[in-house]
Amino acid sequence: MLNILITRPQGKGAALAQQLEQAGYQASLFPVLKIEYLTPDSIELSPLTNADKIIFVSQDAVLALSELKPDINIKAQFYGVGQQTADTIYEVFGVRAAVPKQHDSEGLLALKSLADVDSCNIVLVKGIGGRPDIAKTLKQRGAFLNNCVVYQRTPIDPEPNNWIDHWQSQNVHGIVITSNAAVDAIFKNLAAPQRQWLQQCRFYVASERIGAYLQQHQVSSANIHIAAGASDNAMFTCINQQGSKMSEQSVPSTVDKAAQKTTNATANNGKATAKSDTLKATDKAGNTKQRVSKVGSLALIISLIVASGVGFEFYQKLNASKTQSLVVNQLNEQNKLLQQELQALKLAQANLQQTLLTSEQKVTAAMRESTTKNQQELKAALQQAQQQGSSLNPQEVTSLQRMAEFKLWAENDYQGTSAVLKRLDALLSDHPGTITVRQAITQDIQTLDAIKPIAVEAIYLQLSSVLKNIDELVFNAVNLPEEVAKIDDKVLSEDLSDWQQNLKNSWDQFLDGFITIRHREGVAIEPLLSEQQRHLVNQRVKLYITQAQDALLSKHASVYFAALSEAKRLVAEYFKQDDDVTKMVLKSLSNLEKEQLNFNPKVNLQSTQQVKEWAK
Repeated sequence: MLNILITRPQGKGAALAQQLEQAGYQASLFPVLKIEYLTPDSIELSPLTNADKIIFVSQDAVLALSELKPDINIKAQFYGVGQQTADTIYEVFGVRAAVPKQHDSEGLLALKSLADVDSCNIVLVKGIGGRPDIAKTLKQRGAFLNNCVVYQRTPIDPEPNNWIDHWQSQNVHGIVITSNAAVDAIFKNLAAPQRQWLQQCRFYVASERIGAYLQQHQVSSANIHIAAGASDNAMFTCINQQGSKMSEQSVPSTVDKAAQKTTNATANNGKATAKSDTLKATDKAGNTKQRVSKVGSLALIISLIVASGVGFEFYQKLNASKTQSLVVNQLNEQNKLLQQELQALKLAQANLQQTLLTSEQKVTAAMRESTTKNQQELKAALQQAQQQGSSLNPQEVTSLQRMAEFKLWAENDYQGTSAVLKRLDALLSDHPGTITVRQAITQDIQTLDAIKPIAVEAIYLQLSSVLKNIDELVFNAVNLPEEVAKIDDKVLSEDLSDWQQNLKNSWDQFLDGFITIRHREGVAIEPLLSEQQRHLVNQRVKLYITQAQDALLSKHASVYFAALSEAKRLVAEYFKQDDDVTKMVLKSLSNLEKEQLNFNPKVNLQSTQQVKEWAK
């Protein structure tokens, strides 16, 4: 019976074990990893609010995130690497998630909805390490990617040597593995004999990625069987296809052969003895026949026959009893010899194991010392790299920050500035030691997104509509009638005798130059505007509205509002207030005066100083 070892974390292998036992396998639960939930800060969780797509790499990612109860955009597109992950997403968030046909990173990235993700906000919910291809590929496709790390896998026992010894004693044939972290936990710090034994086992893995990772530990591809996913059904199908049971063949033991051989020899000896006794009895009967009479001979023969029959029967019983005793004694002696040989073999094996254990302990101690030293050196190097930000190119970071400043101050492009800062934040999201810089960038993005763009085109079209209605306005005046024609009786005469009349007429004309009273036909009116004056008023109103349009396009708010104010004043002063066209024009001008034309709001990027300090 095959013994299958299930290494999945606690509580995740019971269903698979039950399936295997029902199918005739022996299943052993032996978790090698434990899941520890992490607590990200609000900065790391904030991208979930405005995410376009959210990707969960495992069930643990879904459950760990649900424990945090974050603000999450339920309208975003959800993705699960496997069907079990998608089912857990539906149970926790009530959202149907997209699932690839191939339950791994390659299958996920092959989905059509993840092919064109340029400028999409994507959040990858994952554990520490694992699945780097997803983040790398999505960034190459132009997505704004944010990693949300919510759990980590750690080995249950730091000494895998104890595991391997136990597995060998249990006669384990196959091992179920669903993550690269489990591979690392099993193969960590193994002695050479244990590693060799482990490399000969069969491995049932959840993806080709894990299979390739096992081959890096010198496991033959013939011993690696890849399931259609990490689900219990997929694993059971993979195991069952490779063989359900081991055939057991019975072989005759050495003791049985020896016993049979001894029994045959004893039987042959018994037959030879009986034959010899019969011949001797026949010879005696012949000699007696010569010395006695025929009657006596006959009686003697009868007696001999009867005695021979009785004696032969007794001899057979006695011989059979002796044969059985002899066989038993021989078997006992052979058993004693076998036990002595077995004890000697056990003693030699114990001595060999003690020698191997001593050697392994020495090698293990040396390897531990070397590994500890290497880990300390690696940790120190990583800490130094994290402090210096060696994994990032400072020039790329400062270049993006300068681009954001240029779009803000030179082009007044607030949306473009926000887009550049989002790309910079995505670049910093995968690297530690950048929390302060990312906080400042997030504040700048929120400030820029809060600035609403001015609808310049809509305001311009409204001004054009008002401009078209100016000619339709009705003046608050009437047309001037023509002067009454009359004869001028003060014309000077050319006759010298009329000098007195001419003098009087000249004096009257002189007086008319100071005060003139003209008479017009019709009633008196309030304002008196000529046609030329009306034309000038119309042109003046149009000039102010055109001036407001030019100020709008050139982003001069003060000129815009001054021009509208003058235009509104002229309309209110010279045109009838009860006319519908006048009311419409005045209402439009009042609404246009209410527009918030803050063309150049003052914005200071908090991230500029933080990036400069980080780059030092």
